[in-house]
Amino acid sequence: MKKIIIEEVTDKILKETISKEVLLDLPEWFGLPESTEEYIHQVKKQPFWVAKSQKKILGFISMKATSIDCAEIFCMGVKKDFHGKGIGSLLIDALEISAIQKHSYLQVKTVDEGHYKEYDKTIAFYKKRGFKKLEVFPTLWDEWNPCLVMIKKIC
Repeated sequence: MKKIIIEEVTDKILKETISKEVLLDLPEWFGLPESTEEYIHQVKKQPFWVAKSQKKILGFISMKATSIDCAEIFCMGVKKDFHGKGIGSLLIDALEISAIQKHSYLQVKTVDEGHYKEYDKTIAFYKKRGFKKLEVFPTLWDEWNPCLVMIKKIC
């Protein structure tokens, strides 16, 4: 693969286009159309980074401030063909550089372990990146998708 570039995107229409392209490639994680549309709508308002190689979109990440002390990886996706190539780590690195300027912690929400193999892989990825399990909210999303909150100290 050619050189991977991570860059911040500020244009709302471009954020929408990129997030839609990536999330539609990930139905195992973003298979509920109404939830996916909500992610696409919300990322337009948030700090947002894209990973690309030449002009090809590989993935994106967006950040939401949840408190004075904590920022959240609100939405992140890397196209399936590019999983395991370090792109997710590059995206988190870019987000952390921004987050550390105002926040001490980073959090991410995902489906708890043991429910879907795809999410078990997601959790393993976040653990590798230094995230720790904080709490599970069994019915925050619904009873079939218990919400795991993971955190990482970034400063």
